[in-house]
Amino acid sequence: MKWASEFRQFLLRGNVVDLAVAFVMGAAFGAVVSALVADLITPLVTAIVGQPDFSNLTFTLNNSVFRYGHFLNALITFVLLAAVVFFFVVKPINALIARSRKQPPADPTTRRCPECLSEIPLEARRCRFCTSEVQPT
Repeated sequence: MKWASEFRQFLLRGNVVDLAVAFVMGAAFGAVVSALVADLITPLVTAIVGQPDFSNLTFTLNNSVFRYGHFLNALITFVLLAAVVFFFVVKPINALIARSRKQPPADPTTRRCPECLSEIPLEARRCRFCTSEVQPT
């Protein structure tokens, strides 16, 4: 049963397991963000605007009812979710990544060629890439 061992190898490959974990974590995170928006952000918007549900807003044109309130609800939910994810996830993670990144110190043994901008030794009199003459430092 060669296919069974291949299938087991496929399932136990790192990227399949990582994808499964990411999917489960994404679903759990989605529930947390949805609860944050529904339980904290939406009541705040309601306190400011005064009406939490726009689904009853409609207009009629040639006996066709346009329920634009439902679209407004979905749009507001999307914008609130995007804002929460941006300010509470993306910005903090970017700050952590920026803090952990340290720029390597400049290499004092090389400099840039003024003609081709390649890295050359400090004492070089000619660039090895474009062969232009450079003044040694």
